Amino acid sequence: MALVRKGSRRVVVDATAYRWRLRGRPTYFQGLAWSPCTFAVEHADTTGMTLVVTTNHPHPSNWIGREVEPVLPSGVAATVRLALREGWTPTAPSSEFRLDQSDGFTPSS
Repeated sequence: MALVRKGSRRVVVDATAYRWRLRGRPTYFQGLAWSPCTFAVEHADTTGMTLVVTTNHPHPSNWIGREVEPVLPSGVAATVRLALREGWTPTAPSSEFRLDQSDGFTPSS
């Protein structure tokens, strides 16, 4: 799964460049804050395994006004370091590596 370049941002982690992207419009379940925000990360220069991260907070554009924490480049960098420790190999020829950090997410009712 290749990351769409449009709307992606660059982040450098330990001298390696990555691109990351947060879905601009939430899915239906994210819009209602029933499921948490997700974002994707991949190596900037080599197509390989995409990191898909599930956060523990609602999507920033949720429709019901739940308070959110923005996804910041510093948080993306920390998540990349964690995923690398957990076994993510960004240049490996595979589809995706999932990192679930949604512990503590409480869906809206």
